Amino acid sequence: MPSSYILQRRHRGDFSSRAEYLEHELSVMEPRRWGFNLPWRDYHFEWEDIVPALAGTIGKVVMVAAMVGAWAAQYQGLDTAFIIENTRFEMIIVGVLFALLFSGFLNPNANLAGTHGPMIPMIPLIVSSGGHPLALGITVGIFGLALSFSKGGSRLITLTGDGVRGGLLIYLGAVGTLSQISSFKLWTAESGVPSLAFILILSTVIIYAVLARLKKRWLSIPLCSAFALLLSWLLGTPFEFQTSPGIPHLNPMYWWGENTGWQMGLPDLANYLAVMPFALLAVAMWPPDFLGHRVFQEMNYPKTNKVLMNVDDTMTICSIRQMVGSALGGGNLSSSWGTYMIPAAIAKRPIPAGAVLTGLFCIVAAVWGYPMDLASWKPVLVVALLVGVFLPLLEAGMQMISDEKNAQGAGVCIFASALVNPVFGWSLTMFLDNMGLIGDAHRGKTLSVVDRMVIPGAAFIICTSIMAVVGMIPGIPALI
Repeated sequence: MPSSYILQRRHRGDFSSRAEYLEHELSVMEPRRWGFNLPWRDYHFEWEDIVPALAGTIGKVVMVAAMVGAWAAQYQGLDTAFIIENTRFEMIIVGVLFALLFSGFLNPNANLAGTHGPMIPMIPLIVSSGGHPLALGITVGIFGLALSFSKGGSRLITLTGDGVRGGLLIYLGAVGTLSQISSFKLWTAESGVPSLAFILILSTVIIYAVLARLKKRWLSIPLCSAFALLLSWLLGTPFEFQTSPGIPHLNPMYWWGENTGWQMGLPDLANYLAVMPFALLAVAMWPPDFLGHRVFQEMNYPKTNKVLMNVDDTMTICSIRQMVGSALGGGNLSSSWGTYMIPAAIAKRPIPAGAVLTGLFCIVAAVWGYPMDLASWKPVLVVALLVGVFLPLLEAGMQMISDEKNAQGAGVCIFASALVNPVFGWSLTMFLDNMGLIGDAHRGKTLSVVDRMVIPGAAFIICTSIMAVVGMIPGIPALI
């Protein structure tokens, strides 16, 4: 018997615009949650799926390399060759097991498991505290499964008001934009082409604005990245391929050997105890991260919840991915895949079709090698992150501030985030908002005592306590 999707699907020629066709596709899809979803029976591939797949692959190469590089910098004997080898291994793991298998076929409501960028600065402290990459990965996975099975992630996101969401998105977008522009200016100066930063970023903004006016923002990543590549080459910016084709070591015993891979062997009980506060912090950072990604679907999809990202299922996928990836020998820490989800939502595409392409692109990039060099080249990387992640974050945040009440919550969230970090800002402002102390004074009266005080208060206390333990509160030394 044909699926409900096949029966309701209509040909693209029946619609007056491409946007109407894509919205109809989203409205008639009925993904099988933890079932077996098949291309053409439960979803189709469209040209728009290529964009988030390319953006996700570019982001994955860069973020995993940064994560593994941060680990390698703390251990003797782990050189550039180790970073390249482990990054390629991680690309194959996520491409085969999680982009293709989980998000592409088994649960299209779960976003792909990406990289936990905010944890990269914590790696030196983790190592100095006696932590072990495998112990951290296993512990993060266990804590993440506990949060997902208890439905804690979706509950926290439901309790986050529009003002808090808007402030969080604006802060993340602004900080990310300024950080990328600043680092790119420094890179171009060191590369001997200082004019490239101004010319490329100005051109990128103009192209992005034109595409937004034409309602073709989903094309911004491939067009702007291609333009960045061409302009940088014309201005004589130095570049060379370094990663040749090949297949990384696939044996976990190689990676966790005494004299091979990480050259550390397996962790002991002391290593697991040392990483516990950091694992709790990593999982505590997930809800605001996941929130930022789901918001884009809510703003760009038609009024349907059948294809929206399921926060708890995504946490389950990230947790399983973390434990499996670490056990196999990878150095990544997982979170919701923002460089995939944000462009996919803007392009009005569901998760599974782009997930399949992302998995294939990741495998090709890892085995071929050369695409990894192009994706991680600074001009391409900066432009892709600006137009694919940070500018859309800014826009979405501003759209969510519809009145004075929302503006008040957003302002407090931005202020608190700047004081410590986005996790502190989100948890504090969510607590104040639900209590009715900021934003809509009547909001708290519509909530139960548990939703108004207990859950937001516990989230704030737990997040702040963990950050104090690991030394992330300004002026308070680490307690470990």
